Amino acid sequence: MRNSQTNKLLFELSRPGRRGARIPECDVPTVPLEELIPAAARSPRPLPLPEVAEADVVRHFTNLSTLNMSVDSHFYPLGSCTMKYNSKRNERMAGLAGLAHLHPYQPPSTLQGMLQLLYELQQMLAEISGLPSVSLQPAAGAHGELTSLMVAAAYFRDLGQSRTKVLTPDSAHGTNPASASMVGFETVTIQSTSEGLVDMDDLRNKLDDQIAVFMITNPNTLGLFEQHVEQIAQLVHQQGGLIYLDGANMNAILGITRPGDFGADMMHFNPHKTFSGPHGGGGPGAGPICVSETLGPFLPSPIVRKVDGTYLLDDQLPHSVGRVRSFFGSVGVLVRSYCYIRSHGPDGLKRVAENAVLNANYLLSKVVQIMDVPHGNRCMHEFVASAEQFAKEKNLSQPAMDFAKRLLDYGFHPPTVYFPLTVNESMMIEPTETESKETLDLFAETLACIAQEDAELLKNAPHTTPVSRPDEVQAARQTVMKWKPN
Repeated sequence: MRNSQTNKLLFELSRPGRRGARIPECDVPTVPLEELIPAAARSPRPLPLPEVAEADVVRHFTNLSTLNMSVDSHFYPLGSCTMKYNSKRNERMAGLAGLAHLHPYQPPSTLQGMLQLLYELQQMLAEISGLPSVSLQPAAGAHGELTSLMVAAAYFRDLGQSRTKVLTPDSAHGTNPASASMVGFETVTIQSTSEGLVDMDDLRNKLDDQIAVFMITNPNTLGLFEQHVEQIAQLVHQQGGLIYLDGANMNAILGITRPGDFGADMMHFNPHKTFSGPHGGGGPGAGPICVSETLGPFLPSPIVRKVDGTYLLDDQLPHSVGRVRSFFGSVGVLVRSYCYIRSHGPDGLKRVAENAVLNANYLLSKVVQIMDVPHGNRCMHEFVASAEQFAKEKNLSQPAMDFAKRLLDYGFHPPTVYFPLTVNESMMIEPTETESKETLDLFAETLACIAQEDAELLKNAPHTTPVSRPDEVQAARQTVMKWKPN
């Protein structure tokens, strides 16, 4: 039985006079408090903080941590998000004193080792992408999208052209149209075919001289490689537009093909997906972008350069869109990516992609025996199954959600559900390259078991978690960001 204190708040554990730390004597000069902090800025009473002993604090947060699902503790087949295990070695490297204790205000002459690392990372990303100009500054994948479209807008302004439209497939990540809107473009949706690929006739009908960018994810969100990507690029380029490659799914094609080679003019990387970095939790992120030589002058400043053997931050970029991130960006995440790429090498990165695709296809061959997979029997790094058949078979109004909730009882994090919107009752499954055959077999066996379970059991799942089915709509519309005592 779980300890009754596990689910209590620290305020509920509080007892007057208990403490887990002894604050040192104040080392501020002994002057009257009124001279240090104006009365209007001081609270009239002590803050109502919980009074808890050290042992209670440690047990409280340790017990809470056991309720978390993470890649270190569970299989996490979250399609589109690529929740894979990353070597802790990269964490240790990023924590080395010579890297972690640097300060962005130090003069470049004292940062030569870090600047060399970042310069070499720029070169690596340029080689992997097939696009020669790189900025490491954006703070996330969506931020990289936004920055790339800012670069595109600056490029067209420099040409004296006023282009208004960005094209996105109907299966695109939601951040694509959001980024386009933020830069001031109108989003035009391109339909997919029954095979889940870009409808070339719809694309031709919507191409005109107002097209600034076609944003395409390849492999796409259905886990399929766009077979006509070179033709798409040719059609867009003929209208004077640019191709933006959403790099969310690069772990499927590393070392096998390069976006620059099949027509992309710009792209972003997600280091936490493709390489190594923390994922989620509101922590630091990075979203480096790579662009063609033509677009290079418009990248954010500064850029790391190597001049006569010395590394420097070049901010003398007259056409730059300017700084998009404080200092140089989330350097700690970039260090992890550098370590990941160096440790794998070119052949190792190719094996990453091969294993990601192999794992996805192996799991697909198991899942297709349990539920429908609308877009074929082959995929790249992920696939989208549909639980729609169970709506009728088991009288479930939202079978994808019910399957997802029930998986929690078996110790699996659910896959992404209800995305992409082009598949009814979609379950987007990505096993990644880091999972074993045994884990994939167990996951498939669990899905098969759930498919045989009673409908009422599924409707009320999960049964083993402290919270079962919160009202997610109300939580989104009526956010409660702080705790208030009764």
